[in-house]
Amino acid sequence: MSLHEITLNTLDGTPQSLAAYKGKVVLAVNVASECGFTPQYAGLQKLYTEQKERGFVVLGFPSNQFGAQEPGTAAQIGTFCRKNYGVTFPLFEKLDVKGAAKAPLYQFLTARHGEPAWNFHKYLIGKDGQVLQAFPSKVAPDSAELKAAIEAALK
Repeated sequence: MSLHEITLNTLDGTPQSLAAYKGKVVLAVNVASECGFTPQYAGLQKLYTEQKERGFVVLGFPSNQFGAQEPGTAAQIGTFCRKNYGVTFPLFEKLDVKGAAKAPLYQFLTARHGEPAWNFHKYLIGKDGQVLQAFPSKVAPDSAELKAAIEAALK
């Protein structure tokens, strides 16, 4: 199994095969609009802007499973992210990241790297579609630890 075998709907409901990211380094993040970590959207956008030409992409996966901190509709989520943080990286429809109804994407991501404990948990995926490492919410997008792991994956 690899990331590239999964298809999900984007925030506007369009099916998107994650095979589109073959050969790219991906940072998959479960996001929420009403969380103490929500300001990380700015850092994620900055990372994406700085590294996208090198084959790096951030993928945001809204989830309402932690403190009901993502209650909005897809349209509300998209507007919030663009207006408040200038988000241009791909965002997908809300999904479950843990528990019995966990989405296939998160079944894959968590198989060897554990379920997210909160919003803004990050999974770094290599060019081959395999999970390299996971980072808890408290690891900020501009942290030396995350930046070093992304740099190593891009080489």
